[in-house]
Amino acid sequence: MYHTLLNSPVQYEAEMLLPTVETMVGVLYFGLFAMSFDFISGYTGYLSFGHAAFYGTGAYTVILVANGKFPLLGPETPFMISLLVAGLLAVVVALLVGLVSFRLSGVYFAMITLGFAQVLYVFIRGWDYVARNPRDGPAVGPSHASGFDIGVPWVDQLNLAIGVLTGDEVSLLGTTLSGTTVSFYMVGLVVLVCYFAMQRIIHSPFGRVMIAIRENEERAVAIGYNTYVYKLAAFCMSGFFAGVAGALFAGFRRSASPENSFYFLVSGDALLASIIGGFGTLAGPLYGRLFDETVREFLSKSGQGGGLLPYLRLLLGEGTLSTPVVGGMTVGGLIDTLLNGHASLYVGIVFVLFVLYVPDGLLGTIRNRIGGTVADALPAKVWDDE
Repeated sequence: MYHTLLNSPVQYEAEMLLPTVETMVGVLYFGLFAMSFDFISGYTGYLSFGHAAFYGTGAYTVILVANGKFPLLGPETPFMISLLVAGLLAVVVALLVGLVSFRLSGVYFAMITLGFAQVLYVFIRGWDYVARNPRDGPAVGPSHASGFDIGVPWVDQLNLAIGVLTGDEVSLLGTTLSGTTVSFYMVGLVVLVCYFAMQRIIHSPFGRVMIAIRENEERAVAIGYNTYVYKLAAFCMSGFFAGVAGALFAGFRRSASPENSFYFLVSGDALLASIIGGFGTLAGPLYGRLFDETVREFLSKSGQGGGLLPYLRLLLGEGTLSTPVVGGMTVGGLIDTLLNGHASLYVGIVFVLFVLYVPDGLLGTIRNRIGGTVADALPAKVWDDE
């Protein structure tokens, strides 16, 4: 569909509005991380500002395994096994952080998780074992030149490699899917499985206790629930899915750094996606991340894919762009001043507007309007119309 639009009469409009396939892969794995953040923060009410620690743990685990630096696992270890190990190691980190952090609540919990994450961030930046220059982070070495396979371990026919340059190309119905496109579908498959797993947990009796903790923890304690244990278990589960997200990120990018994995602003991006998409909706953060990335790419500089700026330059033409406006500034100069390199500014404005006027987020607002989840309300609506 994407390639069809790019070859249609609305090619330039599609290129301006639609994010690239590579961007969409990033939306998927980071969307999973944001959903794991919402799993604990949106359903128990405990904001985990240090969630990046689990994301970074998953990312670094995959690369260390691929480089033969992880105990008991060599470079030939299937990626799906590394993915599972990354998630389990993130569970261990979450358990250690949670044992201490859940002694507190509210803003104190948020700040102590942030503190733990920053300690880990500083430690990773100075740990020479992970990379020759730990400040830049590790990358997959030449010993693992092929892409990371998603599928059934040790069954070559049921695996497809992901990666921008190392991903498998697939011929389907006379069309060749690029490595990036194949990565989109394979990463999307893992994200979908993780989403259904989290949904199943939320709709289980365990999930009902999570929601009870969010609504009124004192009442949950009064009726006999050990909320400390439930919160710690939910925290470990969210850590597992955050670790899987980090593993997908490292598997696709084949590198990681402290800044794009362990840094506290990574948790901030998950918080942003959750607020835009809707807290306590699980799927909302994925849509929030998609909205965030779409706006950023729409306002991106020329040379970074499609967007509004290259489109306006093409649409207006050189004659219009060179027309003086005020103070010697041309139309082109005015457009550059307003748009070029200011994507973060406009995303910040959109974020403020969402907090003020769409406090329930995109998906939360839709659910409020239709009186429930889309999956429940849509069939009921169709049934009523009949």
